[in-house]
Amino acid sequence: MTMDTKNGSGRTTGRGIGLAAVRGLALALISLPGAVLCFCLSLVSIALIPIGVGIVTTPYVLTGVRAFAHARRVLAAEWGGVRIPPAYRPLPEDANPWARTFGMLRDPATWRDLRWLPVDMTAGFVTALLPAVLLLYPLEGFALALGLWRVFPDGYWYGFVPVTGQASAFGAAALGLVLLFLAHFLTPRVLGVHFRLTRAVLGSDQGELAERVRVLTETRRDAVDTSAAELRRIERDLHDGAQARLVAVGMDLGTIEALLDKDPARAKELIAQTRKSSVEALTELRELVRGIHPPVLAERGLGDAVRALALRLPVATEVSVELPGRAEAPVESAAYFAVSEVLTNAVKHSGADRIWIDLHRADGMLRATVTDNGKGGAVIGAGSGLAGVERRLGTFDGVLAVSSPAGGPTMVTMEIPCA
Repeated sequence: MTMDTKNGSGRTTGRGIGLAAVRGLALALISLPGAVLCFCLSLVSIALIPIGVGIVTTPYVLTGVRAFAHARRVLAAEWGGVRIPPAYRPLPEDANPWARTFGMLRDPATWRDLRWLPVDMTAGFVTALLPAVLLLYPLEGFALALGLWRVFPDGYWYGFVPVTGQASAFGAAALGLVLLFLAHFLTPRVLGVHFRLTRAVLGSDQGELAERVRVLTETRRDAVDTSAAELRRIERDLHDGAQARLVAVGMDLGTIEALLDKDPARAKELIAQTRKSSVEALTELRELVRGIHPPVLAERGLGDAVRALALRLPVATEVSVELPGRAEAPVESAAYFAVSEVLTNAVKHSGADRIWIDLHRADGMLRATVTDNGKGGAVIGAGSGLAGVERRLGTFDGVLAVSSPAGGPTMVTMEIPCA
């Protein structure tokens, strides 16, 4: 028997209940050891700041805490539909350990992360484990009715039912049946409570508006700086490349005009050379235009543009696209160049021999995921190409999440609001 599953309607399938229980169990196994480890390391590292050791260790520890929180944000969005946008303040790329340590400690988002860790290891652990308990505990009652009660000669309490014989074992089975009925309705909702609790603690507090204004100011400045740098690059490429070749073509044409009557053979050689120079100038102009806005992106959309990008990579790449329509041109352009930058990083630094790209749209968000089977270890930080991707996405209120354990694989997920 199958039933439709609709968010918030209360109607769930057996598969949906089982999936919620499995996801809750996985979250419980992650939240308790992960939160305890991050919290203890943070306390020890911050406590060591006065003697100087913490100045070196704290940025690395807090970066790990942020990575742990990032992973939970991704799971909250993918498993619970609960979006928790990060609001970390950017750090200068050339910041020394002292500036990085106190820059991160002055960030309100850092303290939200640290407050969330003890909540995640307690209430978060319970609300994550409860869906699995609601589904598995009734099975114990059924097992007691099938004869498991005989293993406990002194009796056994199942819930509030004392099991001392077959009759009371049937009572335990009846209670298990009631609990299983309740689990049908409560399991997905309890998992939703876990994600909403995460958002309540990990999300922005009452200063969200002020933080939002600050983030917008930062992203606007980044956008202006990026645009200025891009204009300088275009001007330099034109001046040093196509413009120089076109000037040479003009000079060659003047020489050809003077040689037509005096030395026709030499004029023919210059004509061939001029033709070659004009072709090279045209090629450079096309490459320059492709770097500004690829024609295939304008003509055929993001999906085909990313497929064309993948064909030029020296690594075997699979592309999966599920886009019902086209987004606005600036959003497509931002997504294209973000994917391009991530692919460039993967090819240069990951050592991967296979890359997977997934593009799809869900819940008003354009999501691009790039996965490689390389050595891992990718981080969002100063000097990293991913920091530039994060700034590019931030201009459009987008987010970047990275999962890259040592040994791989690396998964980079990018999301941009998309009408």
